[in-house]
Amino acid sequence: MARRILEAAAIHEAIVDQVGGVSDYQSTVDEVIQAVAQHAIVVVGMKQNPFPKKACKLLEAAGLDYHYLEYGSYFAEWKRRGALKMWSGWQTFPMVFVKGRLVGGFSDLKALADSGELNQLLS
Repeated sequence: MARRILEAAAIHEAIVDQVGGVSDYQSTVDEVIQAVAQHAIVVVGMKQNPFPKKACKLLEAAGLDYHYLEYGSYFAEWKRRGALKMWSGWQTFPMVFVKGRLVGGFSDLKALADSGELNQLLS
């Protein structure tokens, strides 16, 4: 599945630096890509949202190691989170990756854990 992206020619040159190509946002995506390549489980979250914390607690209770990345709060770093949402297509936090695959958010992770599939994905 390919996501459509607004063509560069359709963006006015006065705002082109604010759309897509800003290095800070690309570095955020690159940071997540690198973490996903290096760790079996990655949880991407944000402050003030209880669901990333619930995902981490679920993994801890299961005795599973994970890598946590946090990007701002409801009041800060929303553009960085926006870049991650556009990159992944997943619109909420947390974003949970298992063995390089996006498996969804907290409720999706819980369903995988409850069914035993999470352990299968990790083996």
